[in-house]
Amino acid sequence: MSYMWDEFNIKTFPAETAVFRNGVFCPELSTIVGCDINRKYARPVHIIYVGEIAGNCRLDVNINVDNQNVFIDVRVKNKLPAFFNIFIKNAGKNSECRGHILMENYNDLKYECMATHVGDDTTILVKNKLVAGRNTKSKLSAVAIIEKNSKNAISDIGFSAMADKTARIEFTPAQRILSIPNSAEHSASIYRPSSPQIQYLRMAGLSGAEVDTALGAAFMNDFSLF
Repeated sequence: MSYMWDEFNIKTFPAETAVFRNGVFCPELSTIVGCDINRKYARPVHIIYVGEIAGNCRLDVNINVDNQNVFIDVRVKNKLPAFFNIFIKNAGKNSECRGHILMENYNDLKYECMATHVGDDTTILVKNKLVAGRNTKSKLSAVAIIEKNSKNAISDIGFSAMADKTARIEFTPAQRILSIPNSAEHSASIYRPSSPQIQYLRMAGLSGAEVDTALGAAFMNDFSLF
């Protein structure tokens, strides 16, 4: 699936895949059906969700087996109002779910991520990035839930946004912790390039527009969970 890299800048690797484009499941690009993971695979599971979204869109990921690695790659944009939900449930002992979520909002976007731990030794790590265009509205919320009798969970949900000065953004991260985790982190920030970064690019001969493009590309591609 080299075109995933060419068109969406998503690096693929040997894995079982579930691919969605413009909110629609693509069986011809997938090796598994849907995102209910009820059997152990020898390879990791790579869930890819790309394209344009509008209206209500939802991605459900349920991990019901032990010792399974799951990676989620989301790269979407909306030119019309959109409400995007991602629900992750990890019930597999020693199973890990890691997600890179990139959203480009050019209208009105509401996004909710719910990450639920329902077993011992489960991991859910999700990094959410937003590019907010001119005069846009974005409301981003996340809830990490560590259920009772879910010991040693590792939970981390982070938000970062790069926004036009006219954009309006609201972050509402939350946690509900009913068992003692190994770690439970939340973060939210607005990305602003430093003066040395801008100066370096200008000294390299880039125009103002080219500097903005380079900084935007660096922000969008700076994911490190996998």
